[in-house]
Amino acid sequence: MLDFIITFLLSLIVYLFLVASTGEIAGLWSIFEIILGIILSIIVSIIATKVLFQKRSYRMLNPLRWVIFLIYLIGPFFFAMAKANIDVAYRVITGRINPGIVKISPGLKTDLGITMLADSITLTPGTLSVDIDEKNNDLYIHWINVTTLKPTTYHICANFPHWIRRITE
Repeated sequence: MLDFIITFLLSLIVYLFLVASTGEIAGLWSIFEIILGIILSIIVSIIATKVLFQKRSYRMLNPLRWVIFLIYLIGPFFFAMAKANIDVAYRVITGRINPGIVKISPGLKTDLGITMLADSITLTPGTLSVDIDEKNNDLYIHWINVTTLKPTTYHICANFPHWIRRITE
């Protein structure tokens, strides 16, 4: 039941944040928006509770993890994305590419951590997460410029795993 309540409240907060406008209640929402938000949050909670809380882990409810996540987005991730954009633009202009698929072992244990790393890699230009080896959480990455057949995790995604480990594990 706690899982359902947490999912409901988070869904309702996100919904109300997204539809905030000039309304009747506190100048932000209308009665219709609040009722619709409650109905949609109940539906989302019924569907998503089992997915979000498969292992009954509430560690991501810790506000400190959200602060670290925001620092990760604003700092290392944004810097790596800007650097990768310049590198990809250079490779497109000069035609100096050596694409290939490489395997990395980031050492992350949780599904959320592996998913977050795979998403971060995919969002960074020049790399694309292709597959995950579910047995040992290795990632297969399509890389625009393969410089070595056995790259370290740092070659592909810098210090992303370190930050993601702090957020999710």
